Amino acid sequence: MRNSVSNRTPISELVADPAVPGVAKIDPILVADKVSRHFGGLLAVDVDHLEIPRGAITALIGPNGAGKTTFFNLLTGFDKPNTGTWNFGGKNIAGVPAFRVARLGMVRTFQLTKALGRLTVLENMLLGAKEQGGENLFVALLRPLWSKREDSITARAMALLEKFKLDTKAEDYAASLSGGQRKLLEMARALMSEPELVMLDEPMAGVNPALTQSLLHHIQELKSDGMTVLFVEHDMHMVNEIADWVVVMAEGRIVAEGPPGVVMNDPAVIDAYLGAHHDTDLGTLTGQREIAAEMDSELIREEIESDSAEIIEKEAGTK
Repeated sequence: MRNSVSNRTPISELVADPAVPGVAKIDPILVADKVSRHFGGLLAVDVDHLEIPRGAITALIGPNGAGKTTFFNLLTGFDKPNTGTWNFGGKNIAGVPAFRVARLGMVRTFQLTKALGRLTVLENMLLGAKEQGGENLFVALLRPLWSKREDSITARAMALLEKFKLDTKAEDYAASLSGGQRKLLEMARALMSEPELVMLDEPMAGVNPALTQSLLHHIQELKSDGMTVLFVEHDMHMVNEIADWVVVMAEGRIVAEGPPGVVMNDPAVIDAYLGAHHDTDLGTLTGQREIAAEMDSELIREEIESDSAEIIEKEAGTK
C-alpha cells in the first residue's frame, strides 16, 4: 500500500509561509515555545518554536540522541522542562501531569511498549477508556451506576481489537503477544480515550516486516478518522510514504521542516544523519539497522546488517 500524493494534505493547507524551522501553521493543534531540558551539563532539548498542524500526519525525525523522545516526554507530562510553555488546542498544558494531558485528548505510545503482561488484551484495552465510574470507590460498590458504561467501553474495545486484528487474542495475556502485536495493542489502547492528537514514539521499531504495512495503514486511518498524528521514526522510506509534514531535530534543536521530499534533500538533514556520506540514500541507512537489532529472525537481521555494511564499504571506496 502506497500513500499517493492525492492522499497527502496539500502544503497550502498546512503553511502559508516558506518552510523554515518554527514556521507558523495555518491551523496548529500544538504550539511549543522556548522548551528546554538539561541533564546536568547536557542540553537535551532546546526547541525555540514549533507548531504541529491539525488533521495531518507529522513525522519527527533525527539521529539517535537528537532529543525526540525527551521532547515527547516533556509535551505529554512524563518529564518536566527547565524552561518553556506549550498549548494544546489553545489550552496551556505546560506542567500538567500525564494523566490529565491524556484526558484532554493528547495521548502517546512508547518506543518500548507498556502493555501490562499479566492482564489480558481486553483488560489492557479497558484501562485506556475515560470516564469510568467504577474507578470511584463509592460508585464501584453500586454496579448499576457503572454497568452500562462498562458495557459501552467493552463494546468499543472489542471493535478496536477487531479493527487491529487482535480480537482473537482478547482473552490472551498481553505477555503472549509478539512485539508487533504489542505495538498494535498499544495503538488500539490509545484510541480508547478518543484522542484528538496521537503521538507515536517509533511505532515501527522492532516490528516484523510482515506487520509494517498493517501499522502504516492504521496510522493513515487515524488521519482519515479526523485525528492528528505526530510520530517519531528512523526509516525515511516509511516517513516518505505516510507523512504530510516532517520536522527534523538534531542536538535538541529543530533544524528543518517541510514536506518529506524537500526535507530529505536538505543538506542540513543529510549532514545530521550521515555526516560525510552525503551520496548515500538516506532511507537506506536510517531505521533498518535499528529494526534489525530487535528482529526475531537471526537470518533477516544478518542480511540487513550485511547490506548496510556493504553500502558503507562501497561509499568509502568512492572517496
